[in-house]
Amino acid sequence: MAKVRTQYVCQNCGYNSPRYLGRCPNCGEWNTLVEEQVETGSAPTKKATTTLTGLVAKPQKINEINSTETPRVKTKLNELNRVLGGGVVPGSLILIGGDPGIGKSTLLLQVSGQLSDEHHRVLYVSGEESGTQIKMRAERLKVAGDDFYVYPETNMDSIRDTIRELKPEYVVIDSVQTMQATDVSSAIGSVSQIREVTAQLMQIAKSNNITIFVVGHVTKGGAIAGPKILEHMVDTVLYFEGDLHHTYRILRSVKNRFGSTNELGIFEMHTNGLTEVKNPSEIFLEERLKDATGSAVVVSLEGTRPILVEIQALVTPTVYGNAQRTATGLSRNRVSLIMAVLEKRANLMLQNQDAYLKAAGGVKLDEPAIDLAIAVSIASSYRDKGTQPTDAFVGEVGLTGEIRRVNRIEQRVAEAEKLGFRRIFIPKNNLKGWKPSTNIQVVGVSTLKEALYLALG
Repeated sequence: MAKVRTQYVCQNCGYNSPRYLGRCPNCGEWNTLVEEQVETGSAPTKKATTTLTGLVAKPQKINEINSTETPRVKTKLNELNRVLGGGVVPGSLILIGGDPGIGKSTLLLQVSGQLSDEHHRVLYVSGEESGTQIKMRAERLKVAGDDFYVYPETNMDSIRDTIRELKPEYVVIDSVQTMQATDVSSAIGSVSQIREVTAQLMQIAKSNNITIFVVGHVTKGGAIAGPKILEHMVDTVLYFEGDLHHTYRILRSVKNRFGSTNELGIFEMHTNGLTEVKNPSEIFLEERLKDATGSAVVVSLEGTRPILVEIQALVTPTVYGNAQRTATGLSRNRVSLIMAVLEKRANLMLQNQDAYLKAAGGVKLDEPAIDLAIAVSIASSYRDKGTQPTDAFVGEVGLTGEIRRVNRIEQRVAEAEKLGFRRIFIPKNNLKGWKPSTNIQVVGVSTLKEALYLALG
């Protein structure tokens, strides 16, 4: 007979220890080891996995596998299609994480209703809400359909049997932390349970060509709860971000086996659900003051989409011995580097100045093309001289003060022109090989000092 032994498993990384430890030696987190009961002995033999049609998966020669691209299924939310790489790939396992109340269940309920309207059979499995609660929210969102099934259940064996009987094309698991695998004796939500449930869901998706959306809770640090292997197992990882005090939500892809990981989708939350924001640049710039100092607009590229974002800087004399550097939505190290370049190459005395920077609108920027806008905003605040409200800035700043070329400059200039900007500063080397429009003045700059002189005088 199998023996039962006790082990302690880290709920952050999955590390096993025979005794309790206050701090996990693998990931360094405190108070994350939880006691679990594990059966040891001869493991039961498992039968070969079969699909819903009863066929057993067999190995194939790589030359005999059909490599034709699987057609994607597009939802009515173009922002979601963009983040997924063009639509939903059949047979994929998609993990969506985000803070409580951010709108994960609302998004998936809307998508389920849209897929049902297109005559796709959808099974919505909820481990957190009853059928009545889901129905009430569905009525508020105006979601209905003859092929839309709701199943409040947490037992994976029952869920597997229901999928076998119903044969849905799409399954939503809300959430993976509430599901229970009966052959694992640990508590619901533990590392062992999450790992086993995800493995079973992956097997169902791949062997039966069923697309499965999985909702994942997040920790205080913003990472998806459970072991990191959870993100390695799935095909796509999406993070739903936003401030609960604002209506805008950002859907960001951090892993995608079928598309780019730099795409961004922006939604607005209303009482009747999420609506997509087709022109986010106007939102990020709608509250910008015309004569404010320390403000510069950058044309950032998120995947294939150019977005205009206002970068704000506040530079004030420090009252402490060491100057502070604070950044929101920007890399603090990048800000410190650019301030050092400004001090060395542009003769700005910033070592005794506190600097506070942010990307307006709650968006996070991390590409090199935002360097020039950061530098201009810092110099504008330091000199207390505002930039022109119709100026935009694009360019990477080197340590020697040069402005280096960036990619997709034509798309960036076209986006600035579309929103009414009259002048845009770009790297001088980016002027080669294309002809800019006559409706916007394109200024090529080669050094940071030159850019500051033309923008601020």
